[in-house]
Amino acid sequence: MVLACLVLVGPSAPNGVPLARSLPAGAAEDVVPNRVMTWNICNPCKESNVGRAAEIATYAPQVIGLQEACVRDVERIRDYLESLYGLVYHVEYGMVLRNRGRCGGTPWSPGSFGQALLSAAPMTDRVSVEYPDGGSEDRGYMAVTTKVDGQSVRVFNTHLAQRRQQDVRAGQTDVLAEEVAAYDRAIVLGDFNAAPDAPELTGMWALAADTDAQCRPLSDGSCKPTTDWQSKFDYVFLRGIAPLEHQVLPTPYSDHHLLHADLDIAPASPPRVDAAGKPRA
Repeated sequence: MVLACLVLVGPSAPNGVPLARSLPAGAAEDVVPNRVMTWNICNPCKESNVGRAAEIATYAPQVIGLQEACVRDVERIRDYLESLYGLVYHVEYGMVLRNRGRCGGTPWSPGSFGQALLSAAPMTDRVSVEYPDGGSEDRGYMAVTTKVDGQSVRVFNTHLAQRRQQDVRAGQTDVLAEEVAAYDRAIVLGDFNAAPDAPELTGMWALAADTDAQCRPLSDGSCKPTTDWQSKFDYVFLRGIAPLEHQVLPTPYSDHHLLHADLDIAPASPPRVDAAGKPRA
């Protein structure tokens, strides 16, 4: 039994904390300040949170958007990132339902399920919104203000309705796009459950571009898939922000790949004022 447990979760230190997994050569040595990541971590897939933490630690983004996240899984991932790799993150949640089948817990206190944002910098002005129509399962988006590349920016994280619910996703995108449009620059992370040319993404493409320049509504087919079934469903949409480079990375811990992007965020322009120091229109 002991050997079986070691195979499943790996060895532990005397205090019961799992030992740090070796990171590959070239792994980030510390948080990369201009890097963001989106990852649907797949629940209830019952994957190792130690393994998930090791995947994140390899690339050490400044901001991480997780979908299909259970609070207790996120807390463990966050604890492992700090205790095993020295990476300290703040966390905010955008939970949309309580579901024992998804997240465990007791019948009278099932676990919370939805989105989470981890950021190496503090986060403020959190909002968490359920879409009016979630489709077959409640869905929503969350948003915070935090720092990426040393600059204050609004970051959104969402998970849209499942694949065969195009009309529902169209309504959800309308809700999200209206909020994103209020910001001159924003980062929108998430699992949109739709390919780049899907009509329901029209509202997002009108506001922002994906970090992958090959991914757009009229893509020539060179857009990299982000799922095990070879579809591009996961996006880092950028509004008023320039992409530098990105990677799509298959992982054994989810049916969605890791997608991280390095960004160039210019300092915000100061507000225009008149001679008396009053804001100009």
